[in-house]
Amino acid sequence: MAWLAEIDDLLERLKAAGVPIDSRVSDAMKIVDVRDFTDLSAEPFWYDSPVPFLITEVGAAKTISAPHMILTLLHHLELRRGQHVLLMGSKGGYISAILDEVLGPDGMVSIVEPHTEVREHTSRRLEKHSARGLMRVLSPAALDNPDEMDRGVDRVLITGAVKEMPISLEVMVDEGGFVLGPFGGPVHQRLLKREKQGNDWFDTDLGGVVFGPMDLGEAERDPLDANLLADHLEDAVALLIDLIELDDELIENVEHLVAALRDLPIDLPILPEDATEDEILEHPVMDLIMSEMEWLAPIWPVFGQLFSMDLAAPGSPDDEEVGMAGGHRDLVP
Repeated sequence: MAWLAEIDDLLERLKAAGVPIDSRVSDAMKIVDVRDFTDLSAEPFWYDSPVPFLITEVGAAKTISAPHMILTLLHHLELRRGQHVLLMGSKGGYISAILDEVLGPDGMVSIVEPHTEVREHTSRRLEKHSARGLMRVLSPAALDNPDEMDRGVDRVLITGAVKEMPISLEVMVDEGGFVLGPFGGPVHQRLLKREKQGNDWFDTDLGGVVFGPMDLGEAERDPLDANLLADHLEDAVALLIDLIELDDELIENVEHLVAALRDLPIDLPILPEDATEDEILEHPVMDLIMSEMEWLAPIWPVFGQLFSMDLAAPGSPDDEEVGMAGGHRDLVP
């Protein structure tokens, strides 16, 4: 089959690029066909890029992560046969099918997916997967009832950006288990492994990453959402402070702008797709931004670059590039 040749070539390139590869995971990737989890083109996957599996009713894209990121995440999960893995965010069902192959007949994969369309898509696709162990697709309500998990959780993989760990996970995770995921704001996060030892949690920082939001509803928000823009600006400045020395006056100006954005009314009008330039400029958020352009204009291109950070694709052939549709971004740590 042609797709097996594509997977073999991809894995060889990733290995040469230094991506950590668990042989059990690579074997599973040769069994589970990514094309079974999307009706869209899987070609970007062979070039080590994310693959959209669903375009929602409002036009937002949800994707299966790039192969290098899947391999990196599952490497850090330290998987063993028979474990119970909780997957926060389904990725269309592909990662859970890989986990099922690795965990074996005594293993269990529980998938918690907050977005209804994505949850229904995942359930339909997994019905066609010949599961080796127990697999379940659940709504977020399952996190409010530990009994829904049936058994203790050994590993939790969070597949989208979150600011903090849900409190309910502290009860569900067994002693010695851990949570792996991207913790931070909308512009950048740290990939953290948070291990449970008694009543304490110990963090291991595995590097910087950029993931889309855990809840697809975040990606569907109006681009002129004042609070969303405030979050992005705040997170971008935090990242820049770590990288370069910023002028104190600039930091203070951004802080004032962030506060002003958050003070705007919560019921601001949503711009229609066919809004005119005048309508855009008259929007309260744009009006506020334009009033700050004297100091903001020189730094705005930098913010723009951070808001649309490029994908890393260590497994892509050197002489070929394939673009990626959709808003999800993964950077190798």
